Amino acid sequence: MPQFRLSEAARLLGVSDDTVRRWVRAGQLGCAEDAAGRKVVDGAELAAFARAQAGQPDDPSGVGRSARNRFVGLVTEVTADKVMAQVELQCGPHRVVSLMSTEAVRELGLRPGVLAVAVVKATTVVVETPGGDR
Repeated sequence: MPQFRLSEAARLLGVSDDTVRRWVRAGQLGCAEDAAGRKVVDGAELAAFARAQAGQPDDPSGVGRSARNRFVGLVTEVTADKVMAQVELQCGPHRVVSLMSTEAVRELGLRPGVLAVAVVKATTVVVETPGGDR
């Protein structure tokens, strides 16, 4: 069963160690001690907590679609030549990069500061785990 020290949990959740300690004190996040006496959070509980805490902005497009992976964010950079363009979005803590035609960039009005939604529908998603004993 994976366990994470409070500082590791904080890094994974993108908050301070103090915030995690407050959640533990408030009973919002369970905590135990490992064999070395350090406070740890169970990995499955941390995953459920992370999911419950995740705040995704509403999708402004109002379009129904089958793809479940939608990342709402701001365009941060557009690099384009005559035919192709690279568009970068910052979606919360995630940087999403898309390659598309320069024509599509013009039609969508993509430029830094524009609100956009990256929609990902893939049959292949690579999942990796860190080395070691986790």
